[in-house]
This record gives sequence, C-alpha cells and structure tokens, in this order.
Amino acid sequence: MQEMPHDDSRELNAAKAEANIRLRDMFGINLYEWNFIVDEGDSHKRSFSEPKMSLIKSFGAVRHYLDWKKIEDTPGSYTFNPTRRGGWNYDAIYQRCKQEGILVLSCLKEAPDWLYNTYPAGQRDANDVPAPYGSNLEDPASYIAQAKAAFQFAARYGSNKNVDPALLSVNTTPRWTADPVNEVKIGMGLIKYIEADNERDRWWVGDRAFQSGREYAAHLSAFYDGHKGKLGKNVGVKNADPSMKVVMAGLSKADVNYVKEMIDWCKEKRGYRADGTVDLCFDVINYHLYSNDAGSTQWGEATRGVAPELSEIGKVADEFVKMSKEYANNIDVWMTEAGYDINPGSPQRAISIEEKSALMTQADWILRSSLLYARHGIKKVFFYQLYDDNAANPIQYGSSGLVEGLKRRPATDYIYQASKLMGDYIYKETISKDPLVDVYEYSGKKMYVLAIPDEKNRKGSYELNLQGSNSATIYNLKPGSDEMLISKADVSGGKIKINVSETPVFVQGN
Repeated sequence: MQEMPHDDSRELNAAKAEANIRLRDMFGINLYEWNFIVDEGDSHKRSFSEPKMSLIKSFGAVRHYLDWKKIEDTPGSYTFNPTRRGGWNYDAIYQRCKQEGILVLSCLKEAPDWLYNTYPAGQRDANDVPAPYGSNLEDPASYIAQAKAAFQFAARYGSNKNVDPALLSVNTTPRWTADPVNEVKIGMGLIKYIEADNERDRWWVGDRAFQSGREYAAHLSAFYDGHKGKLGKNVGVKNADPSMKVVMAGLSKADVNYVKEMIDWCKEKRGYRADGTVDLCFDVINYHLYSNDAGSTQWGEATRGVAPELSEIGKVADEFVKMSKEYANNIDVWMTEAGYDINPGSPQRAISIEEKSALMTQADWILRSSLLYARHGIKKVFFYQLYDDNAANPIQYGSSGLVEGLKRRPATDYIYQASKLMGDYIYKETISKDPLVDVYEYSGKKMYVLAIPDEKNRKGSYELNLQGSNSATIYNLKPGSDEMLISKADVSGGKIKINVSETPVFVQGN
C-alpha cells in the first residue's frame, strides 16, 4: 500500500466555500410521475407505492419531467387532478413530496401536439420549439402559450394565496360518469422551483428544435414574468408567485457562451434593475454534463464513461460559476443531469475495475461526482435517472438508473448512507488533492471525506491531522446495506493514518 504525499497548500489553491453547499443538495434524481405509484388500475386512483417512495426518499430532491400536454390537453384547458391525459394527480404527488421533505424541481417540457401540429408535415414532434410555426423566435410574445401554462401552474402550486381567482381556470368536465372533476386551487405551497423546458439547445434535431441563446432568453422572458408584465396579468411564473424560482432549461451543450447570449439579450430587452444589476429572466443557471472519454460531451464520440476527477466536469463547473459571478449577478448554478450507464456496450458506461463490477464503479463515480460538484461551487446536482429506460439496450443513458425494481443499486446505497451520516454537513474546504480530502462542518463538528481520484483501483494511506481528538470514528460504505461499517481508532499526537481507496471513506475526530 502506497503512502500518499501531502499536497502543498500553496498548490491546492482550494478556496473555502463561499456559499452553504450541503452534501444532501448534491443528491437529486430525475424521475417521472409514474415512478411514485403502484402500476395498476386507473392512474388517478392509483395509490403510492411505499417501496418506491422509500427509494425516492434516498435522494434529497427530485427533478420531475412534466410534459406540458399533461396539464394543457387543448389550448387554454388546464387540468392537474386528474389530468385530462393520463389521469395523473399532481396535487397528491407534490403533497407527498412536501410531506417527506423532498424538494421538487418541476421541469415543464416539450411542445404539445396542438402546438407542434402548426409545423409542416415531417417536422412535427415534441422536440419543436414551443412557439407556433413561423413565429419570430426572439419575440417573447411567441411563447405566450407556455407562459400562460406556467402562470396557472405557479398560481396553484406556489406560495402566493392572493392570486386573483378570475385569472385562473380548469377544465371541470368529467372524463366519464362519476369521474372526479378539476377544481381551481391557489397557493398550495408545494413547488418552489420550476424549469422552463429542457435542453432547448437541442442541436441534434435541427433548426425546428434548436433555440439560440437569444431566442431562449425571449422564451424565458415570457415564462418568467410575461416579459415584465407586458404580455398580460395571467402570463409568467412571477405574476402568479413572485417567490417561485425560475430555473433555465438544462443545456445539453455545457457552453457558458450560450448563457452569455441570454444575458446580452436581457440587457438589451429587459434592461437593469434598481440596484444596477441586469434584469435577468431566470433565477438559476442550469446545465447538463456526463463524464466520458470524449471530453464529457453529448455530441462527441465517446466509448466509455470516465472517473469524474479525470474528466472535464470540474473545469466546466468552474467556468459556469465564474461566469455567474462576473455576468449573472452571482446567481446559483445547478447541474441537473449527470450519470453513468451499466450496459457494457454503452458509450457512457461505468467500467469494471479489477474485482469491481460496473455497478460498483458506478457507485464510486456517482458519489465522487457529488463531492466534486460541492468542491467546485455547484449548488445542486440531479442524477439521471431513477430507473433504467432499458438496461438491455446499449444506447447511451439507457441503463443509467440508480435503482432496480424495488431495490437500491449500490450508487443509491452510497447516497443513502452518506446522506444519513452527514446530509446536513456543509462543504468547507479541500486540504489535499491526491488523495482528495474534503472538510465538511455541521454544528461545530467536522467530517473528513477521503478518496483517491483514479479509475484503476489505486490504494494508499493518508496521515490526517485530528488535533484535539484522542480517537476517530471511521465510516466505510457498505453496498446492500442501510448502514456504513463503523470502526474506532486511536489518534496519536493528534494524527491518524487512514487507508484510502477510490471508494470514499469518512472520518470524524472524537
């Protein structure tokens, strides 16, 4: 076993955390409404699956992919409980999440058929830009339909109880005899964050689906506040609930220049606020990035995933955080899609490493991704996704689920155990690069998280300074369990030698 050298603090240049980044906030998950319920019967009457809820509670937050057509079946006809399409009860889902302390980011996405049918034959699907065909895509008014839906959603699930009821409507026609009917509800206090569509820079579909930064800024301006109220009282999230935060659509291409385009449009079309800052039409910057051997891109020719620290994701995170500080009023930066497949044919796969299976490597890399993003100032992370789309298919992202059936995969075991041990701990600093040694704090207590940033099963040891402690508690992750393995060790002269591997280990002085 190799003893790892200490890094010179002058070389580390590890800035102490400027913001309170909780470890729990690095453990979000992407999912769909059907992931909550028992798979039988009419969807409106389906009960929650308690085993599935137990799995979902392993994560600190959920990013809910919400198809726009579900809440607006036909233009101006809104349904939430039950929805006209699918019969979903979003009231119950969001209420249960609040009850369980699960933060929800609702991603209102995809053009509904009644909108994309305005496009020419052969160009009609949910990928299309959510504006009628032929619209001026730099005009906020082109996006008024989705912005009106966002208003209805925010008025219902936001925290403002003083919305004018005259501005709200639901379709009260039952789907069949004795079917429950929708009712207008105001200020239910269930949702704090809403995302304005998903990956609007979807270059792989073509011009009918791609929005430039300027075009998407116009889209956001309508969605955010009805282009500063100019599009009507019933348009935009902020006109329903000023406290609800609007998250920009996660970028498929993690390019800060796209966001700078959005900011430039805001300067020109929205101007500046009273405090001199740009009047941005988004509260959170958001991007997607998957670690792989094609430079961590969705458009390169990757052959496999790579360990997070050996990829570009730390550098890209730094670029986004720096850009926010310099150009975007230092608003929060989130990363809402990341992950690894387990299918051996996937170009985004986690690899087996000696005795470690792909599932075990996935677990290491997922947890270390969370630690990396906290280290680089990203405020929230959401992994893709709860369940596999199809584990037998080698397509990228098809086998990236973190649970299987009614059981956690090792990655979720690790997330569950780390959250249970120190979910409320705040990242403070990194005192070594190799091995990585992160320091977290909560209520005056410190926790050290150590891991080797590699992908070849490298092992070593590190002398940890626990001055003032006479013993240490060492926590090792245990796949297939609710609990970590716990051991005690004596501290001699304030120092203790810790065995370190590519699987994070947690140490606390006593």
